[in-house]
Amino acid sequence: MRIKYFPDTDTALIELVDMPVEETREVSEDVYIDLGSDGAVVSITVEHAKEKANISELSFIQMERAVA
Repeated sequence: MRIKYFPDTDTALIELVDMPVEETREVSEDVYIDLGSDGAVVSITVEHAKEKANISELSFIQMERAVA
């Protein structure tokens, strides 16, 4: 996974897998998902990212697996 931020347009691109995009769908205002030929989510685009996604405060936390 890669996250690219474009400050000139305040756009965040979250790339989940390296696969060609077949279709783009608008999920909500300023949020789009790109789908591959098999329907899998390839990437997510967030416009106005500082406001919509708080992109200035990005962190990654890997959660431990719960023991049943």
